[in-house]
Amino acid sequence: MLTMLALNPGQVVGFDELIDELWGEAPLKNTRNALQANVRRMRKSLAELGLPEGEEGLIRTVDNGYMLDVSEEALDAYRFLRMAEQGAALVAREPHESIRLLRESLAMWRGPALLDVSDGPRCRAVALRLDEQRKTAREDLIQAQLQAGEAGVVVAELKQLLAQYPERERFSEQLMIALYRCGRQSEAVDIFHRTRKWLDEELGLKPSQRLHTLYQAILMQDPSLL
Repeated sequence: MLTMLALNPGQVVGFDELIDELWGEAPLKNTRNALQANVRRMRKSLAELGLPEGEEGLIRTVDNGYMLDVSEEALDAYRFLRMAEQGAALVAREPHESIRLLRESLAMWRGPALLDVSDGPRCRAVALRLDEQRKTAREDLIQAQLQAGEAGVVVAELKQLLAQYPERERFSEQLMIALYRCGRQSEAVDIFHRTRKWLDEELGLKPSQRLHTLYQAILMQDPSLL
């Protein structure tokens, strides 16, 4: 319940929405009392942490729901998204600043998103979105490192990431570029063939045009890759 409120900081989350998230198709006999009991426990826990409690505290009863009375900046998920977006925007023109911002944003993570919450549909959807944004931030960080001339630094990490997420062609692309810039052209070509084989056998797909174009550029030793 606290997660549901935190995902909507400063906004009222309706009783019905909370009930559906917490109990789904098997609601309790008196769900409104159950919600009130949860709120009392949350307020008590927050008070034990030294935070304001009661109706004037962080969790407020408003209209037909509850509200967590904090700004987005008080929540690490929103800070991560904002900082990752700023870092991504600087990859091309200020790669070193981009690296700083993206590393700082990724340092906020301490495990999978919303790991210890229920399996409610809204929490699941947000968790998937945050985990996807985390992977994108890793891709953007590596892109900034490549832009900053750190091809040799990222090879080992990219191999690990590609083994973990073989479906993400951007990791394949970045590893091919990094290997090529390190003078390892044959290994870069091999990554393309391995990715193509995995996509075909596991997903029934072909490599994207972008990845295929990169493969051709590596074969032709295109100067723009350096």
